[in-house]
Amino acid sequence: MSYAGWILLTGALVGISCGLTGVLLILRKMAMMADAISHTVLLGIVAAYLVSSSLDGGSMLIGAMLAGLLTAWLVQWFESSGINTDAAIGVVFTTLFSIGVILISTSVGNVHLDVNHALMGEISFIPWNVIELPLIGPVPSATLLLLIVTIIVALVILLFFKEWKITTFDPALAASLGFPVLLMHYVFMTLVSVTTVAAFDAVGAIMVVAMLITPAASANLWTDRLSHMFLLSALFGVASSSMGYVVAIWLNTSISGSMAFSTGLIFLISYFFAPKHGQIAKRVYKTNEI
Repeated sequence: MSYAGWILLTGALVGISCGLTGVLLILRKMAMMADAISHTVLLGIVAAYLVSSSLDGGSMLIGAMLAGLLTAWLVQWFESSGINTDAAIGVVFTTLFSIGVILISTSVGNVHLDVNHALMGEISFIPWNVIELPLIGPVPSATLLLLIVTIIVALVILLFFKEWKITTFDPALAASLGFPVLLMHYVFMTLVSVTTVAAFDAVGAIMVVAMLITPAASANLWTDRLSHMFLLSALFGVASSSMGYVVAIWLNTSISGSMAFSTGLIFLISYFFAPKHGQIAKRVYKTNEI
């Protein structure tokens, strides 16, 4: 595959994995949790390196998953103690992220692991870091990791679709029917954590937030059906990554930044022209009522 092809494929996998996960974030009103986890996984990545002395993708995933779960547990604990949700997220997010930054500055040394890379990412470097696969040949390691994570996210959502639906829309009813609401919550936080760290090399933590939230918010304007929302969100994520690459090449600017810009552009179009909840559709409906 060509250099541009690997970048487009990597961006598409980011769009699909973040798009699918983002739907549940939007519907559960946990958008700020995405921002928190996308930053606190930095602590998990640094801790994984300090323990294993390796930048291996597997140890990074485990560290990020544990950091995401720690974030979710701490936020939940503060909430149960009477702290406002936004305040709890803010305190946990800033504290854990700052610990990660301090550890990078004081303990990591000259290893290729820095705050700017974690925050902003650089998708143009992805095709150069490859691993050899039997019968396939050289494949970018970040792309392979994203492919595995995307498959896992899609399978977990598909296999437990009924559980996600009821625990998202009516957790009280789900609990009364015997569904493991708290367990599903932590499984979901794990998915968010794994998806976030898998996208680090591609778009960085800040851009992951755009990919997690904006395509799902756009899809929410087009349909009220959960299955359709998943499909549209993934589609918008892929479209955003492709559009972002074209814009970046055209303007000779940051690919990650252009991808984030494209998610906002798709949301703006959806906000006005979506047939279900778009502003123009609402005005036409009100006019017809009159």
